[in-house]
Amino acid sequence: MASNPPGKCCFEGFYHEGQAKGTHKDVCGVDTYVTGAENSSDRVIVILTDIYGNRLNNVLLTADQMATDCYQVYIPDILFNDPVVALDGSTDFNAWLAAHPAEKVQELVTKYLTDLRAQLKPKFLAVVGYCYGAKFAIQQIGANPLADCCAIAHPSFVSIEEVDAISKPVLISAAEEDPIFPEELRHQTEAKLKENKARYQLDLFSGVSHGFAARGDTSNPVVKYAKEKVLVDQLYWFNYFSGCCQK
Repeated sequence: MASNPPGKCCFEGFYHEGQAKGTHKDVCGVDTYVTGAENSSDRVIVILTDIYGNRLNNVLLTADQMATDCYQVYIPDILFNDPVVALDGSTDFNAWLAAHPAEKVQELVTKYLTDLRAQLKPKFLAVVGYCYGAKFAIQQIGANPLADCCAIAHPSFVSIEEVDAISKPVLISAAEEDPIFPEELRHQTEAKLKENKARYQLDLFSGVSHGFAARGDTSNPVVKYAKEKVLVDQLYWFNYFSGCCQK
């Protein structure tokens, strides 16, 4: 295992305030938040969410920020209309996880990206995965990649076999304090990426814990900095590989 299964820390966090600019609509048969529709569909980002799904304001605001940088951004519902709602850690996470088997989510994500590629025919498609969604993002840059590039933050239940199969560039944003992606598993992941001569970047943020990039307490300046820096890094990563900036 390159990161542990989701735990209690994946089922708590803070709500981010702001007005989302995009809309929810049916895309490839899946409820999807879409933003940046005014941009060309040549460059597409698909965000695979944590267990809070594609209705939590936090991820909508993140998508809107990504869309200002020449991308169309899509957030499909990968939770079958059954997201966790409470941010206070009160959800029975074992029961929720048992009701959302990874194989079922993987099937949905693979079909969605296949259909989206066929529909939009983008020149560049990137995937972002936060926590729960990181596993499915990593799968899309494996042996038969549907994505051209990937960025994940504080990943959960990614297997070392999935890391071993990575064939496209990957950016990993990690928290200093994270029982789901602890130091030993982080180093194991680095070793495998290095062994395979993968194109990767792994950033470690001090003073933050699991979930900081998706639902961290932005009233804390350390968390706020780390969250905002992750987004800057992700966009720079995608810009480089999509040709949006000079190489």
